[in-house]
Amino acid sequence: MARQHMRYITLPSGDDVPVFGQGTWFMGERSSDIQREVQTLRHGIERGLSLIDTAEMYADGGAERVVGAAIKGCRDDVFLVSKVLPGNASAQGTIAACEGSLKRMGTEYIDLYLLHWRGHVPLEETVNALEDLVEQGKIGQWGVSNFDVDDLEELMTIVDNERIATNQVLYNLSRRGIEYDLLPWCRSNSMPVMAYSPIEQARLLEHPALVEVAKRHHATPAQIALAWVLRDHNIITIPKASSVEHMIENIGSLSIHLEHEDYVTLDAAFPPPSRKKPLEML
Repeated sequence: MARQHMRYITLPSGDDVPVFGQGTWFMGERSSDIQREVQTLRHGIERGLSLIDTAEMYADGGAERVVGAAIKGCRDDVFLVSKVLPGNASAQGTIAACEGSLKRMGTEYIDLYLLHWRGHVPLEETVNALEDLVEQGKIGQWGVSNFDVDDLEELMTIVDNERIATNQVLYNLSRRGIEYDLLPWCRSNSMPVMAYSPIEQARLLEHPALVEVAKRHHATPAQIALAWVLRDHNIITIPKASSVEHMIENIGSLSIHLEHEDYVTLDAAFPPPSRKKPLEML
């Protein structure tokens, strides 16, 4: 896919990143799959999917090793995202976790480093460690993942919102709870949202409503589910592709423009929230 066809979003830092990235959850778990996973990520980079999301948790570092192999020789073309586990998010633990991720990926810096979810370490301690990593040049910027509104409001008592690059959360047609308050809050605070599991790990794909809308557009249910997530211009999404063919299918969602009739069909099948719900996680 030509790079000029990709849509971009501007982070608080001023960096422009693709709204469509590549996820790596479940990569690196089986040695027999690694060559295919590396090839898929490389083909994605070539087609403009330069944002790659991973984490130290995924396959206990295995996904980061896959990413390292995929970006070898093209590191400067990639916007690399990884995450620190909350159990490692102490002052020294955050530094050590980041250094472990850097080593596994064979790179000197991570573009965006996220706290994977809240743990027992005080937020201020983790934030100070993240800021230290920025000063050391080991990360370009930092953000959070799986933070609800109250978490973000607490975080903003410690640091200005412009320091928080993104909040990565679960969001798809069947997980719309964040539309009630979290999405509006992030929009009003100029904080892009990064949506993980946008097709609910493929569990959505046989839903009759998705199939119906897909037929209207001569598309696949996965493409419709992704196009629906990307309708909001404050959202980045990071689907994982299991093969080059799957990745190319996903990219096709960028050319789909959903109509009013489609939204009516999808809202009837997957109603938007009418009240506050606890933040969902997978």
